[in-house]
Amino acid sequence: MTDAELTAPPSTSSPASDDGPDPAHLRPDGVDDATVAALGKLSEALEVVEQARGELYAFHRLTGRADLALGDAVEQLRTAGHVELAEGIERELVGRNVIEGRWTFQIVEDYDDGYWAAFRRWEQIARDQLVSGRRHLAEAEMKEQRRTHGARHHEARPREAGTADSD
Repeated sequence: MTDAELTAPPSTSSPASDDGPDPAHLRPDGVDDATVAALGKLSEALEVVEQARGELYAFHRLTGRADLALGDAVEQLRTAGHVELAEGIERELVGRNVIEGRWTFQIVEDYDDGYWAAFRRWEQIARDQLVSGRRHLAEAEMKEQRRTHGARHHEARPREAGTADSD
């Protein structure tokens, strides 16, 4: 790319209707800034809950892998002649509940069926009541403010299938 191309103003040949958000990301008529901001904060909170849920699943998987590796270690100790030690570890730790009465899958199920489900339900109810169910309005508006309109890689939405990509 030449210096002239690098400093040239972005092309604005696209019609405005092709360079704006899709209708699903436009605030409905009559919705004020405070409502969009509040729903944006609610969405942010849900995203943190989703991340926490992922961490919970990671905890579940890591704990399960640890228990299986522990079982292998017990067998190796037993094979190496350390039967009493192996039996003590097996009796105390292999297959043990991580929280009273629960393996990690039960913790995940309780989280999913309780807090996570309720959080998602209320976030959906709020969007349905206030903005006809539309998602990410605050982010869509932020994108419109921050992107360079008309510039490649700053499009409001994906290009149509079959459109040539020339970088």
